[in-house]
Amino acid sequence: MKHHSLTLGLVFLSLLTAAWAAPAVADDRQPIVVELFTSQGCSSCPPANANLIRISGRKDILALSFSVTYWDYLGWKDTYGRAEFTQRQVAYEPALHQPGPYTPQMVVNGTATAVGNNLAELESLLGSVPLLHGPDLSLNPGAVEIASGSQTVIADVWLVRYDPRLQTVPVARGENSGAALQHIHVVRRLERLGIWDGHQAHFLLPAPDAGLKTAVLVQQQNGGHILSAITD
Repeated sequence: MKHHSLTLGLVFLSLLTAAWAAPAVADDRQPIVVELFTSQGCSSCPPANANLIRISGRKDILALSFSVTYWDYLGWKDTYGRAEFTQRQVAYEPALHQPGPYTPQMVVNGTATAVGNNLAELESLLGSVPLLHGPDLSLNPGAVEIASGSQTVIADVWLVRYDPRLQTVPVARGENSGAALQHIHVVRRLERLGIWDGHQAHFLLPAPDAGLKTAVLVQQQNGGHILSAITD
């Protein structure tokens, strides 16, 4: 009996170790990608930040907070803002039939948009947006594997590194002067790895950034639809 128990224990440990070592793999339940474009210099952004915080813990959602730079002139330079984040938002607007970038703006799966201040409106949008059904992804610490697919489009492959922790930033000037603004899933790095043309592909990833999580998006070019997404 002891020998039998020991054998079962070793089998369980082996399975547990294999599961722990296995790479993250996207399946038919790929996450809904919610991108918030926000600014610490925008007085209407805190409610949208709060809504992103509310949905960030859901397993079916990949929530990402991009800080833009075009409100920096109002007196407060966003501590997380980068020009490439602003450029990403600008690329979305023509396809989304928007006259130009604004904050706060949430873009869902690259196909739909909302201001993001109204939680009920956001929940309704999340329930109606088409799900992702692009190529399967496999994410390892040093690489991402993209399976072949039926799509004939040329898609960009994006690396996103984001901070999963809740951040609080005291703002000393500008429209939010005196406020302590909260953020979550703050994007700190955005990098285009290359293109996916429908065939199986392999992309090396730069060394992990301390404290940051990794996400990879496969997305139609020029701010198009997100086809697949995965995060570790």
